[in-house]
Amino acid sequence: MSLNRREWLRSGLLAGVGLAAAPAAYCEPWLDKAELAGVQPSTAPKAALKARLSANENPHGPSPKAIKAINEAASEGFLYPFQYGMQLQKMIAEEEGVAPEQILLSAGSGALLHATALQYAYTNPGSSVLSADPTYEQLVRAAVMHGMTWDKVPLTTGSYDHNLEEMEKKVNDKTGLVYICNPNNPTGVTINPESLRAFVDRVSAKKPVFVDEAYIHYTGDPKKYTVIENIKKGQNVMVAKTFSKIYGMAGLRMGYMVGQPDTLKAISKWGGGAGNLTMTTLRAALACYKDEEFIKYSLGKGLEAREFLYATLKQNGYTYLPSGTNFVLFPIRMKGDDFTKKMMENGVSVRQWKFDGQFWCRVSLGTMEQMKYFADALKVIS
Repeated sequence: MSLNRREWLRSGLLAGVGLAAAPAAYCEPWLDKAELAGVQPSTAPKAALKARLSANENPHGPSPKAIKAINEAASEGFLYPFQYGMQLQKMIAEEEGVAPEQILLSAGSGALLHATALQYAYTNPGSSVLSADPTYEQLVRAAVMHGMTWDKVPLTTGSYDHNLEEMEKKVNDKTGLVYICNPNNPTGVTINPESLRAFVDRVSAKKPVFVDEAYIHYTGDPKKYTVIENIKKGQNVMVAKTFSKIYGMAGLRMGYMVGQPDTLKAISKWGGGAGNLTMTTLRAALACYKDEEFIKYSLGKGLEAREFLYATLKQNGYTYLPSGTNFVLFPIRMKGDDFTKKMMENGVSVRQWKFDGQFWCRVSLGTMEQMKYFADALKVIS
């Protein structure tokens, strides 16, 4: 798909409008100022924060190839990066097995979640967005902000998985969009792929389905768990992916959506588009997208940290939810605010939730040094 200069500038402008309307806390947009203390850059002395394990960042990226590409691209920052956007779009399309016009690039997948919320809120006024609860809330909160209602379905008892059967029952004439985060944030639980694809088969025939696959690489087999095949069948499905996790590019802002061409064209009016991506980000993404050596390294480091975390929690008498992501959620034995405060006092930032009558802690996977700081802090406060 070719883009002229006007179209590129237009897509960048619209993306800016969407981002201006988006919540300021981009990675976790529903946090209040107190909760953001462990996510935003700390104003305390640098030595005070030993391990930032609150934002699901990947401390092992960007890859050496991406960094090299950034350095080489910096001197060309005066040029519009048109050609690199089209190259990346084509590269991703080939890897996903779809046409280039079925790929919409963006500065992180968050902008695409917000743009999608705007599209369905304003084309289906008064409709609802259906999702699990709890789940990642950027899309649903943006949808509610712009007039949609939120139709929540609690996760299954005990396993805290998506209750696909109940979700399908709740699809009705008022439903404007179905949102699924897989693996789910904040639980880390991965949906059975056969069950999910069958759900999408049936539900997308009635309503559009959005599947957020930000963490899918951490399942160890992304092709097994993705619903891209549903898109290839021509179904009314959108899939969002990001370079923020396995590729370690959260600060560089790179993501994309896969879907039907007409759907992506409509969503792009509200945000997204290669025109809002920088020369350095595009060149970095091109360099690392198929860097299998780094992906393997990054995944291996994450799995090492995850196994260490599992063992640490067991040693301290905690249970946890098995994770297909770069974070782990576990129930805690005190109020969430008290737990996160005590962890911060020991130099470790984590996140807390409350659902199903229980307080929970979500801890991101860091370097082994950071995980050991977490283990030391947990021993002190347990």
